[in-house]
Amino acid sequence: INIQDESTNGFINAKEIKNRLEKHHQYPLSKKMIDINTRQIEESLKRSAFVKTAECYKTQDGTVCITLTQRMPIVRIKSVNGDDYYVDDKNSIMPNSHYTSDLIIATGNISRSYATRYVSPLAKAINESDLWRNQIEQLNILPDHTVEIVPRVGDHVVNIGQLPTYRDKKYRDKAIKDYVGSQLERLRKFYVYGLSKAGWNKYSYINLEFCNQIICTKRSEKR
Repeated sequence: INIQDESTNGFINAKEIKNRLEKHHQYPLSKKMIDINTRQIEESLKRSAFVKTAECYKTQDGTVCITLTQRMPIVRIKSVNGDDYYVDDKNSIMPNSHYTSDLIIATGNISRSYATRYVSPLAKAINESDLWRNQIEQLNILPDHTVEIVPRVGDHVVNIGQLPTYRDKKYRDKAIKDYVGSQLERLRKFYVYGLSKAGWNKYSYINLEFCNQIICTKRSEKR
């Protein structure tokens, strides 16, 4: 059993694959080769919520080879309505599991539709940058769908405003990518030319919602 990206994703391992096949009486060990249906094994494994691709074949020396790839989670959703799940790089929902990788967590007012249509492309835009992938640890969605960012460095929250909305997925994904890229570039410049001089903990809230200005709340002030 070869799980190609086991160290990267970590959702499933060989023991879990064995248990799944045994449960469906498909584990090949001790069976005659003629009784092993590789197609059924593949279809059974593909039904797992965490399997992206599955290939099973037999060799002339009596070996049964199973090769898997896993779905790639990009963000964990923990909504105020109690939902707790992942969204993968194909904008599809994955169930909660023992997965412990260091993913961005999105909290707040998030429906499943909003998660797949908006939070997913938002997370993709963040993950494309080494800087922001390492700097941003949490997203928070307010009731009006304003997006707040919680960074790892600096004791402050960043408001980047509301994401663009389009019915067409292609236009929506591109608009979100462009919008997030623009807002994060504004934030980068503010970090370089503002916080580096004023101090990382001077402000508790940084508002980038408006195009031509950045509004900051000092830590001593009430938000």
